[in-house]
Amino acid sequence: MIKGSCMCGEVTYAIKGEVGEITHCHCTTCRKAHGSAFSSVAGVQIDDFEFTSGKNQIKCYQSSSDKVRCFCSNCGSHIYAHKEGQKHYILRLGTLDDDPKVRPVNHIWVSLKAPWYDIEADCKLPKHDEWADER
Repeated sequence: MIKGSCMCGEVTYAIKGEVGEITHCHCTTCRKAHGSAFSSVAGVQIDDFEFTSGKNQIKCYQSSSDKVRCFCSNCGSHIYAHKEGQKHYILRLGTLDDDPKVRPVNHIWVSLKAPWYDIEADCKLPKHDEWADER
C-alpha cells in the first residue's frame, strides 16, 4: 500500500494497486496549477485509490471541458486530476509520502515548457542537501 497526503495533513489517501509510469508534464495548466516548471504525474486506477481522511476537504476545478483538477481546500495541495471517461486518476506525485517504486520515463508538452527552464542543463546544476547559502 502506498500512502500520500496534502501539505496540511487534512487529506490522506492510500493506493492499493500499482502506480503507473511517471511523466513530467510541462503544459501551461500544469505549470500554473503547481506554480512550477512542470508537474510530476502518474496514472492510478480509480478502484485502487482511497481517501483515508479528509475526502470532504477535496474541491475540484474544471480546467478544461473534460478535465477536473482536485485539491485540498485548506492548503491547496493538488492531489489528482481526472479526465471524463477515464478509469484512472492522474495522481500528483508531490503528495506521495511513500516511494511508488517507479521512476520517470518522459517529459510531455515540452513545446509549452517555461522559457526559463532548460531540461538538459537541469541535470548539471549543483545539488545541495539543504539551502545553498545562508538564507
